[in-house]
Amino acid sequence: MKTKNKSMIILFLAPSVLLYLMVFLYPTARTVVMSFFKVEGVTDSVSLWKFNGLGNFKTLFNTPLFVSSLKNIALIWLIGGIGVMVVSLLFGVILTSGVHGKSFFRSVIYLPNVISAVAMGTMWINYVYNPDFGLLSSVLKSIGLSKLAATQWTSPEMVFWSMLVAYCFGMVGYHMLIWMSGIERIPVDYYEAATIEGANVFQRFSKITLPLLKGVCRTNIVLWTVSTMAFFVWSQLFSPVNLSASTVTPMSYMYELVFGASNSAVTVRDSGAGAAIGVILTIVVVVVFMLSQLIVKNDDVEL
Repeated sequence: MKTKNKSMIILFLAPSVLLYLMVFLYPTARTVVMSFFKVEGVTDSVSLWKFNGLGNFKTLFNTPLFVSSLKNIALIWLIGGIGVMVVSLLFGVILTSGVHGKSFFRSVIYLPNVISAVAMGTMWINYVYNPDFGLLSSVLKSIGLSKLAATQWTSPEMVFWSMLVAYCFGMVGYHMLIWMSGIERIPVDYYEAATIEGANVFQRFSKITLPLLKGVCRTNIVLWTVSTMAFFVWSQLFSPVNLSASTVTPMSYMYELVFGASNSAVTVRDSGAGAAIGVILTIVVVVVFMLSQLIVKNDDVEL
């Protein structure tokens, strides 16, 4: 009977394992190996690859545009991450505090995640940041800030921050739901006991809610890192013609190298360097994950 069960398990697992090997493991291994070779086209035969050692990585870190992309992604991760985490946590706490219309507000805040990034980016560029009839301009004019309302929010000096605000706006709802899932698992008895002891709202938040959200915080940090490293669409929307030092990210630069899509022809096709970028981003995600595991160890708090 045991042998028969093992055979059935192998039979049912085999398709999934084969798909995993073909769709995920093989491309991953090929990308890592490719990063050490000079490769022009991503579909080039292995016989055309020329060993380059760490040459691709050295070339990338000596390229000003790639260095700019690393600076941009670091700012998006740090400043955008702090903003998103604080705002999403605030919404999560409010919506789990017994407020009326919880389902409605949760749906409204999460709505930007349902809309495609292309549609969201287009909306922000054309209907929010437009200096003539955009929402931001209209609001500023209505409160008497006409000079500020005339600001070109998508100009080279402002485009990065405009892009960051638009991106963070769409990410708040996603991380809010994760915070809410953690808050709703905290036993109500803890809050009731604290209230009886005379603890106010802020004390309950700092002494109960925050300490018991360590695991959720770790999850949010890792998920934010993964989504940030994959930052691509927004960069393309805010700089649709050529790569710009203000909005370029490693993913958009990798796309440039692999497909040679820029009209400026600043770069040539170099799939080996593109693969090296993928390896660098993977290492960043792994390092952040390991650090989060070390810094935020568990949820066990003695109350």
